[in-house]
Amino acid sequence: MTHSPIRPEDRLQAPSTARNAEPIFNVLSELLPTSGTVLEIASGSGEHGALFAPRLPHLHWQPTDKDQQALNSIEAWRQHSAAENLLPALEIDLLQFSPDSADKFHDISAIINVNMIHISPWQACENLLTLAQSVLPQGAPLYLYGPYRRDGKHTADSNVEFDRWLKSQDSSWGVRNLEDVEEAANECGLKLDTIVDMPANNFSVIFRRT
Repeated sequence: MTHSPIRPEDRLQAPSTARNAEPIFNVLSELLPTSGTVLEIASGSGEHGALFAPRLPHLHWQPTDKDQQALNSIEAWRQHSAAENLLPALEIDLLQFSPDSADKFHDISAIINVNMIHISPWQACENLLTLAQSVLPQGAPLYLYGPYRRDGKHTADSNVEFDRWLKSQDSSWGVRNLEDVEEAANECGLKLDTIVDMPANNFSVIFRRT
């Protein structure tokens, strides 16, 4: 089966990226290690990698996604960026992940996941944590970004409506309790390190491999 060539118009633009890219980068610039490969799970449009990789020349940036349209967009942004350390995307479906499939990853020094956990089944979150357990070296970070409930409560009225909308799209989606994510992470040998308040009622949540 042949694929159509990647075109500039394949570049998707996520409205949220314009708002969150710089705040996320400010956290990552202090968090990320000095060498190795950053594995971005569920890269979506691919804009974050295209924006961040040129500013992190000491790291390789490995985008991934499961959706073909997203993979095309990631490649189109990669070509537009022309950053040598921005790698071609890998097709990964977290719902199909098993520890055996972690063999394809090498020299992973950090994992980044932006705005996925609330728009995917809970199993995707669990498998992301298992992946982190499988490939991260001791002390390496798993960075999560998005909205969360704290102590079982929404942190803003707007998130109540957002959560209701998410569940109307798919009953398996929804704004997660951060405590549930932390408990699942602990079971995978990941300890909560830092929580950073972010714009628009989001959080940067950083776990480290123990």
